[in-house]
Amino acid sequence: MAKPDTSIDPRIMDSAKEEFRTLGFEKASLKSICQRAGVTTGALYKRYAGKEELFHAVVADTVADLDAVYEERTAVPASALSDEDLIRAWYMDEEYMLWWFRFLNERRDGFVLLLTGAEGTAYANFQHDWVEKMTEGTWTYYAEARHRGLCTVDMTQEELHVVLSAFWTTIYEPFIHDFTWPEIQRHCTLVCRLFDWYAALGFPKG
Repeated sequence: MAKPDTSIDPRIMDSAKEEFRTLGFEKASLKSICQRAGVTTGALYKRYAGKEELFHAVVADTVADLDAVYEERTAVPASALSDEDLIRAWYMDEEYMLWWFRFLNERRDGFVLLLTGAEGTAYANFQHDWVEKMTEGTWTYYAEARHRGLCTVDMTQEELHVVLSAFWTTIYEPFIHDFTWPEIQRHCTLVCRLFDWYAALGFPKG
């Protein structure tokens, strides 16, 4: 029994990334993707049911990596943290922010597609959906800290969502505007100056 030819799979993926990045999902053409990859449409349809399934395959690793980070960082319930650890959870410095920017930069192609090329797919609202997810996780830490009297500012979950939307926009935009890594590093410094969570929520300093 002949083994399936897997040698064309990377070509299809590379071609799809280029097509989706240039035109976005809605304007992308499977015919063009196949022509660039040097494969027949039949060969592509043996692997993917259609354009959306192909798009999902292109961004799958990025989505999985983002979800894994979220799960890792929310694995310990806020109620299980000591006061000191709960306060420390809100500390943000350049090292912390650079970790995020580096993580996303290493997945730039998939991340940019989720931000700018996903209209018409299940990821069309990725920017909002990701903030909503982060709000759900972050809220439990804020609510526990407020319950213990560790911070002094009252905030609703909706207000936290608005603030986190602004915060994540400062992370999205450098990738949307194709910042170089040195530009992202400089931008990271600005983000840390703009978002002082200790001051915003009334946590003690020092």
